[in-house]
Amino acid sequence: MTAPFPRTVPATGREDPRCPNGHEPCPPDVSARRGAGPTLQVPRTAVGDTPAVRGGAPARGRCGSGGRTGVDNDFADASAQGRTAWFAEQFDALAANVESFIRGKPDVVRMALVCMLAEGHLLLEDVPGTGKTSLAKAISQSIDGSMRRIQFTPDLLPSDVTGVQVYDAGKREFVFHPGAVFANIVLGDEINRASPKTQSALLEVMAERQVTVDSIPYLVPRPFVVIATQNPVEQGGTYDLPEAELDRFMMRATLGYPDHDAEVEVVSQVTAGQSTDDLPAVLSTADLEQMNQIASQVHLAPAVLGYLVTVTAATRTMPELRLGVSPRGTIATAKAAQALAATQGRSFVTADDLKVVAPYVLPHRMVLRPEAELQGRTAADLLDQVLTSVPVPQQRAEV
Repeated sequence: MTAPFPRTVPATGREDPRCPNGHEPCPPDVSARRGAGPTLQVPRTAVGDTPAVRGGAPARGRCGSGGRTGVDNDFADASAQGRTAWFAEQFDALAANVESFIRGKPDVVRMALVCMLAEGHLLLEDVPGTGKTSLAKAISQSIDGSMRRIQFTPDLLPSDVTGVQVYDAGKREFVFHPGAVFANIVLGDEINRASPKTQSALLEVMAERQVTVDSIPYLVPRPFVVIATQNPVEQGGTYDLPEAELDRFMMRATLGYPDHDAEVEVVSQVTAGQSTDDLPAVLSTADLEQMNQIASQVHLAPAVLGYLVTVTAATRTMPELRLGVSPRGTIATAKAAQALAATQGRSFVTADDLKVVAPYVLPHRMVLRPEAELQGRTAADLLDQVLTSVPVPQQRAEV
């Protein structure tokens, strides 16, 4: 059974950080952290205000502050508790904005946002008409960043996703035309309707945040999140997602049918002409990237980390499973727990955080044997069995 999403604790007030010159927060330096290599510029129209650069000199902020922006300087001097308090405030505002349209599913909404704040990819899997695409659009509408939608169909080509080199007769050279993945949030609707060849075009970009075309790598803008939907009950004209692609999704979630009151609200707002396009943007991409950084700095005590590894390793020896949780799954659980802790205004992860995110992160990475499926076993049931049997560490998790 999925653990309920813990409610956020009140966070202390904190003004939005400003740059030293008193302007709005400068965009974080996203290029200086990309590693070494030959300099490659992606066209500015493909990635928004800040082009993705591979190697080269650190990019400068709008106010000429060099590699470190006003946002970074402000947070560098703040305590870990102050940073997570600001994180929790921004998270509550974001969740309230999305929940104003997606009614009756606060736990799913908040867990989907946790996935995004850990810069993980989200797979929404449910029957038609339950609000999968609406949730994905509501999240993307709440972020003041670039969003591209890919309607996956059997005739979709890999180049439609990643981009293609086109010969420019005037320049007498090939010019790269970015595909739909060059955006902060990519909505892949009905992802299992595309052929395996097209699905495989997402493997590199989901894992490495880059695409390689004609042996040249191109970085996608950061933050970068894929939110995909699929219908598990209609199999005609669909292709199952391979385990390698499922493993790249940090979380898989279902919405389910709303209760009576929530469905009344949904019908009322839709018949009144409301849509996700009416939602305001409450976070900038600079805010989102700063929150990604704060989440990655939340402390994981050795005892808590050891508990997580014990849980995931236990799935690899279960006789009911043909395939257990991969190390990527262990990493995804840790990152999701860090983001969850930050939403509570905490600078450390507890074992309870791991238990809350585990039902969203681990079951789709557990492949059952046919005989276990015939016995009616499910990955969620087996995960509950593991979480119950592994002792929780008693040491304090704080720094």
